[in-house]
Amino acid sequence: MSDVHDMAYYQKCMVGGILSCGITHAIVTPLDIVKCRMQANPGMYKGVGDGFKQIKAQKGLGGFTLGWLPTLVGYSAQGFGKFGFYEIFKDVYRTAAGENEPKYRTVGFALSSACAEVIADVLLCPWEATKVRMQTAAEGTFPTNGVTAFNQIRANEGSAGLYKGLKPLWGRQVPYTIVKFVAFEKIV
Repeated sequence: MSDVHDMAYYQKCMVGGILSCGITHAIVTPLDIVKCRMQANPGMYKGVGDGFKQIKAQKGLGGFTLGWLPTLVGYSAQGFGKFGFYEIFKDVYRTAAGENEPKYRTVGFALSSACAEVIADVLLCPWEATKVRMQTAAEGTFPTNGVTAFNQIRANEGSAGLYKGLKPLWGRQVPYTIVKFVAFEKIV
C-alpha cells in the first residue's frame, strides 16, 4: 500500500516522541515533585503553592530537580515507544485490513495506539518507579541520584520492584492514549 511508511519515517516519529515527551516531562519535574508528595503524604503541604514554597525554603532551587534524570530517561523512552510504535502498528493494521481498511480505520487507530502504549509503558515503568520513590522517600532514606536509585531498587527488589506500577500505569495510559490518537486522527 502506498500509505505504508519506511524506517526513516518511523525513526523520525521515535525521535519526535523522545524529544516531546522527555523534555516536557523533565520541565515539569518541580510540579511533579509536589504532586507525588501530596499524593504519598497527604497533609505534607497545604496546596501546590505551599509545596513550592516549602521546597524552596528547605532545599533552594536545587530541590526542584529531584528525579529529573529518571523523568527525562523514562518519558523519553515512553515517547519513543508511543509515537514510533503507533505509526508502525498503524501500517501493520492498515496492511492487514487490505481493501477493508477504510471501514476499519478507526478500529486500527485504537488498536495501534493501545499496542504502542503497552510497549511505551514497559519502557517507562522502571524509571517512573525510580522517580516516584526518589520524590516521596523520607529525606536520607533513599538515594537522590537517579542511577543509584534505579540500581538500588533493582538490587533490593529485582525487576519486579521496577514494574510494580505497570498494571495501574496501563489502566491509566492505554485508554488515554487510545482517546488521544483516535481523536487526533479523526480531527485531522
